[in-house]
Formats: sequence, structure tokens, C-alpha cells
Amino acid sequence: MSRTTQNLRLVAETLLHTILLPGTLIVFVPYSMLSGQGAALASAMLVIPGAILISLGLALLSWCTWDFIAHGRGTPNPLDPPKFLVAQGPYRRVRNPMYVGVGLILVGESLMSDSLQLLVYTAIVLFGFHLFVLLYEEPTLRSQFGESYEKFCRDVPRWLPRATDPSSTKTSTKTVEGL
Repeated sequence: MSRTTQNLRLVAETLLHTILLPGTLIVFVPYSMLSGQGAALASAMLVIPGAILISLGLALLSWCTWDFIAHGRGTPNPLDPPKFLVAQGPYRRVRNPMYVGVGLILVGESLMSDSLQLLVYTAIVLFGFHLFVLLYEEPTLRSQFGESYEKFCRDVPRWLPRATDPSSTKTSTKTVEGL
């Protein structure tokens, strides 16, 4: 398969995965929850911070998705994960920036709609992400990337981005055999 064909496949698969999973979590479910309430926008005191959080979350998701394709040579889909450990961009500050991005979007939507129900949904989704990371993602990445991932875990926090410049800490990458 040519490099161009492989790149197009990665982009197409990533778009499909993004529409199906995060799209369902951040668009379809919140819309379904709010449409039955006849929800309207909250006051400007909540709409403006909500819009900022949504924008930040979308930008973070986009950046991470690009890094998965360009540097990891894979997709966010666990069935076709990156072949290289992605440890640059947002991943230099926090290990799970995609989940953080989804959380920012959901909190922003909760603020914009002034919905406690959506905020509770957000907490449930984030708890589900936490369990998925602990029970599946981290063990899988440890077995795929070995010491590179162990160093990444030591150097980069799981959920709360570090404020310091991590340029002095570089995580090496290792090819996953068979992918």
C-alpha cells in the first residue's frame, strides 16, 4: 500500500471513529438529553465560558487526532491504534488529552445549557474514561511499548496537565511489532 493510500485510509478511519464515538458522546447524547427539556441557552455569564471550553476541547481533539495520524501512524480507534507511542504535542503535558478534550466540551455544553443533568452525564462519562484507561488502555500500552510507555507514565500526569515546560523530558518511541 502506498504512503498516500495509507494516509488517506488513516484519515478516513479517524474521521469515522471520531464521528461515531466522541461524536455520540458530545453531540448525540447531550442533544437527546436536552431536546426533551426544551432547553435554551443560559445567561451570558455561562454561555461565554461554555463556548470557550467547547472551543478549547475541539481544538485539543483536533490536535490529538492529527498527532495520532502523523506521528503515531494509527488512529484513536483501539482496533487500529498508533504504531508509535505519541508523546509530543498535548501528550507532553497530559497522558490522555483526548479524554480531557471531550470533558472540556461536555462541561462547556453543560454551562451553555445550564443543565445539571448534562453535568451529571459528564461526570459519568469521565468516570467511564478513567476506568477504561486504568483497566484497558494503560495495560495495553505497557505491553506494546514497554519501557518507553513506563517512562512516559513517570514523566507525564494522567489527567491534569502539567504547567511546566516538559522540553527537558523526552520519551522515546518504539515500533509495535505486528501492527
